[in-house]
Amino acid sequence: MSEQSRTFEASMGRLEEIVRRMERGDVSLEDTLKLFEEGTALVQQCNKQLDETELTIVKLMKGEDGNPIETEVANEGEL
Repeated sequence: MSEQSRTFEASMGRLEEIVRRMERGDVSLEDTLKLFEEGTALVQQCNKQLDETELTIVKLMKGEDGNPIETEVANEGEL
């Protein structure tokens, strides 16, 4: 799967898998470096996706005057 087509959730799942493998400590130094590089790229991709999503939300939440509309966020227990 290319990095561009990977969903946020898939990227996070892969990151969790990378962390588990590295924490076990049973991978070679070379493989650890490869996993670290992959993980770093995934973090950057996830951050980019989050930033893009935030921009989309801000655009959708603009008022008639063009300024963002702030609303209270409901707690999980209130949903």
